[in-house]
Amino acid sequence: MAYGIKLHCWGEWACFTRPEMKVERVSYDVMTPSAARGVVEAIYWKPEIRWHIDRITVLNPIKFTSVRRNEVKDRIAAGTVAKAMKDGAGNLAFYVDDPNKPDNRQQRATLMLRDVGYVVEAHFELLSGLDNIAKHLDQFNRRARKGSCYTRPYLGCREFAADFALIEAESALPAVDASLLGERDLGYMLHDIDFAGEMQARFFRATMRDGVIEVPKFAEALA
Repeated sequence: MAYGIKLHCWGEWACFTRPEMKVERVSYDVMTPSAARGVVEAIYWKPEIRWHIDRITVLNPIKFTSVRRNEVKDRIAAGTVAKAMKDGAGNLAFYVDDPNKPDNRQQRATLMLRDVGYVVEAHFELLSGLDNIAKHLDQFNRRARKGSCYTRPYLGCREFAADFALIEAESALPAVDASLLGERDLGYMLHDIDFAGEMQARFFRATMRDGVIEVPKFAEALA
């Protein structure tokens, strides 16, 4: 890929939630393309470009752990937010211990990953033919090289922060753990959300070969 990038990202915890799990969170075995795109866009995003994930390489053994966390059941109503935006003022506070809603706080179990590491290979396309591809590529490389980001990248859930490092064009990829060698069928995995259309989720059949998952084009994913 002429204008592609390679990014090494890792973290202590990760949870790439399966959408079919409605009550308790259960993570996919590996990072999803949408989560990988989120990491890349946290480092460099512009409205003139669109990122596409080409390949995800799993580096560390797949290890699950289960935790139980305190969460809240309710959320701030969209109408309340819209009214505050229209009026220019409003109370958007959310009180977990509201005595009128004693069941707001609840415990939920999460089956998540630990000690994860990935290499994300991606490229971007211009949404306008008047822009400069090399300029965007240089800005991404410079920011990733320095560890700069607009928002802290995370691995599925915002509380699971991701560390990252740019893999230079002439550098070799980090080694894949021996336990990941061979072929493994990961089943259907979330590719991304069709934000330009009807906000529909698209899926693809993920196969990991020697730790590498080839990500199909978004248009080829199943709705």
